[in-house]
Amino acid sequence: MCELFWNNGIPAGVLNFITGDGAVVGGRMVEHPHTRFISFTGSREVGVSIYEKGAKVQSGQKWLKRMILEMGGKDGIVVDETANLEEAAKGIVASAFGFQGQKCSACSRALIVDAVYDEVAKRVVELTGELVMGAPDSSWKTYIGPVIDQDAVNKITHYIGIGEGEGKLLIGGKLQETPDNGYFILPTVFGDVAPDARVSQEEIFGPVLAMTRVSNFDEALKVANGTEYGLTGAVYSNNRYRLEEARKEFFVGNLYLNRKSTGAIVGVHPFGGFNMSGTDSKAGGPDYLLHFTQAKSIAEKL
Repeated sequence: MCELFWNNGIPAGVLNFITGDGAVVGGRMVEHPHTRFISFTGSREVGVSIYEKGAKVQSGQKWLKRMILEMGGKDGIVVDETANLEEAAKGIVASAFGFQGQKCSACSRALIVDAVYDEVAKRVVELTGELVMGAPDSSWKTYIGPVIDQDAVNKITHYIGIGEGEGKLLIGGKLQETPDNGYFILPTVFGDVAPDARVSQEEIFGPVLAMTRVSNFDEALKVANGTEYGLTGAVYSNNRYRLEEARKEFFVGNLYLNRKSTGAIVGVHPFGGFNMSGTDSKAGGPDYLLHFTQAKSIAEKL
């Protein structure tokens, strides 16, 4: 990508490509007194550390550093008893397991009203079981590829172990032997998970879904807002009053009504979240580049 810019006229020094350990290279850039602006996409832990270190004025620094921080999510999909349940189940599975759940917008919680919980949960498990795993370039039918590395495997399997003590394992829950080399983890669904369980509160960043049974729509919204994150969320309902209530009460930066919680298109659907999901700078929107500039007001008397 950098070579495309360099070979097409971008001025020398504007774009630099630096490799190295993030804690070392990134840490030095964050703390350096000549750094004026920081843009970061990654985990809550690292983002909070950048925010803290970047706020400290270093010797020789003559400005306050400005920052864009896009961090994690614990995104929930709400399904009530009026919803199209087939569409809801498909949306949950697509949101939870696209890119193996390695998306900050991935659905990792499904909050389903009790009257339809069993039906939706059953269909989610069926659809999950139909997903084809393998190398992404091996077949157009492949949906589940490998997670990124061994560290991801260790983290995800650790949370699967936690989930087995917090809910009912409905499908998945283990590494998958495949003909292809890679870090393959079966898409995993836990049922009847409590809202305050760790797999309902902590970002896993992998193919793990926690489903929670709620008594009604109001409780579903309360549970949906019951994490420290606020990135994306979705509501499946055919009750217009409830959709309008969600517009006002579901506290996320990107809310989707009767569609899945992933798939914001750059330049069409600005993206960014509340709370510990980041600074809500809405990447991909028409105002995004203004964050990278400084406003200067000039007045002249003639």
